[in-house]
Amino acid sequence: MNNPKCELCGSAMKRNGTAKSGARRWRCKACGASKTHRIDSTAKQLKSFLAWLLGKLSIEEFATCSVDTFRRRAERFWKMWPLPSYTGEIHDVVFVDGIYITRKLVILIACSREHVLAWHLAESECSASWAALLAKAAPPSMVVTDGGSGFAKAVRAIWPDTRVQRCLVHVARNVRAKTTLHPQLDCGRELLEIARSLTKVKDADAVAAWLAGYAEWCAKWEKFLREFTLKDGKKQYAHERLRSARHSLNKLVREGTMFTFVEMQQERGGVWDATNNVIEGKVNSQIREMLHAHRGLSTMRRIKAAFWWCYMHSECRASEAEMLRTMKTDEEVEGLFALASKPKSRDDGAPEEHGRGLPDWSEMKMSGSGNAGWF
Repeated sequence: MNNPKCELCGSAMKRNGTAKSGARRWRCKACGASKTHRIDSTAKQLKSFLAWLLGKLSIEEFATCSVDTFRRRAERFWKMWPLPSYTGEIHDVVFVDGIYITRKLVILIACSREHVLAWHLAESECSASWAALLAKAAPPSMVVTDGGSGFAKAVRAIWPDTRVQRCLVHVARNVRAKTTLHPQLDCGRELLEIARSLTKVKDADAVAAWLAGYAEWCAKWEKFLREFTLKDGKKQYAHERLRSARHSLNKLVREGTMFTFVEMQQERGGVWDATNNVIEGKVNSQIREMLHAHRGLSTMRRIKAAFWWCYMHSECRASEAEMLRTMKTDEEVEGLFALASKPKSRDDGAPEEHGRGLPDWSEMKMSGSGNAGWF
């Protein structure tokens, strides 16, 4: 029996009709006290909403109730903000990357091999945005990155003792963008093969062989890459794209971030990652697939959908009932945006630059609909 207990004497209560509101009325057989009781199914509705959001079906295909009812119930859940929680757990390897929602809005994500650790909404991949993301997770032994702008400065400031590994797939891809898939020059063809061989490097011997081969290529084509012409009295190199590819590889070799995974293997043993395939395949591609399945969502709902995906694949997600009690809503987040965007004065009285890394909240709302009309 699921009959409620009397709050006065503790005896079981029996049904006693309904109130004007439609709620079930209960009456205590022992003392005569009465009360109304309505079952709260909001947590169950949230679970259904998340099953639809993280799935591939349309509302028409998924909903067990009418489409209008499903959408009306979903309005409450679209107002919630699933934000990351700092657990303090230290991981050997953390993978970081950004997924763009629009040209001016990117969600920066950090994950381990098993779970999403942190996510952060920003306007660009600047150092301040990366720092905000890194501050939400404990410093790992090694971080794998595709080399997005601003990351190097942020990791030095927030995770100074963390070793950095550049994703070798992205390194090879950046070189290929300069040489093209079918280079016409022997110099370009040889450089393309050297870049492609990066992903085959697995140990210290392979690293030494690759560095020797690259140094040999640099020496062989040094004079060739210095060729230039004069245009309007200014020096213009004849093979600028190949020089740019060489410059990027020289910088990585000088920084020592291409083969960090081999150094970690030698120092600590085990297998360490050399690519960002974990976050690209297990996180980014899944979020893109979800957004494609629900294409037509507004910018704000696309952001929240990505946030929900990250939260549901994090290690410390709460129950649906706990989410409803603890998650911030649009009203609370709007207050945080207003606080972050409030102009501040420097010591000399001049206003400071403010609101960096935060999109304009008013531009992300539907005109004239307050906080309820995300589209």
